[in-house]
Amino acid sequence: MKLTLNIEPGLISRIKEVAKKRNTSVSKIAENIFKKEIESDGEPFRMKSMDELSDWVKAFTISKDPIPDFDHKAEYHKHLDEKYDL
Repeated sequence: MKLTLNIEPGLISRIKEVAKKRNTSVSKIAENIFKKEIESDGEPFRMKSMDELSDWVKAFTISKDPIPDFDHKAEYHKHLDEKYDL
């Protein structure tokens, strides 16, 4: 089935470039966008509350509240030092 869309020429060129890079067609990109829109029913993405998560996902939760003044970079470098025995 065919569908005709009116899209800005500059945008069409960019979409074609993306399709070429992804080794797909403009039609396939449009189809995927429409599918996502229909599946989401137009609702914006919303994080789930802890009550809505399944038990196996909750098992990955280490802390409910962030640790104040936690130095992520220092912890990451500490992890790398331990991993590579530096």
